[in-house]
Amino acid sequence: MTTAIYPGTFDPITLGHVNIIERGLKIFDRIIVAVASHSGKDPVFTIEERLELIRGAFKNDQRVTAESFDGLLVDFARRKGVKIILRGLRTVADFEYELQMSLANKKMYPEMETLFMMTEGAYSYFSSSLIKEIARLGGCLRGMVPENVEEALKKKFAGGV
Repeated sequence: MTTAIYPGTFDPITLGHVNIIERGLKIFDRIIVAVASHSGKDPVFTIEERLELIRGAFKNDQRVTAESFDGLLVDFARRKGVKIILRGLRTVADFEYELQMSLANKKMYPEMETLFMMTEGAYSYFSSSLIKEIARLGGCLRGMVPENVEEALKKKFAGGV
């Protein structure tokens, strides 16, 4: 059974993330969505909320699991016995950053490989930051995030800006 880890902050998970995971499942038997608990970012959702949102988005697919990790991704991958990292790319800027990360990871864990997958065009302009800003300003998120995430964002930002 081939397993890949799809790491990120997922604050929140978007349909762009979902698209990468669904397409990744055509290649891998199982995907662990690894939520970084300490990323240097100021998340809107707690780690527990982000895990629940991911699990809710994939409640009908047992091939997708969500777990948090703290520290280096390579250490998490070793503990899980996984040697493949799946990363989604939206822009050239994403590639430059992800390439640096994959080279550093390869240096620390030579057996690990990183697979880059381009986000499909319909989702290429979504970022979690943009989604949060739209939600904060009361905008419509339909077609950008899973339904459970849209509801959670509405609750999180109830009361306006």
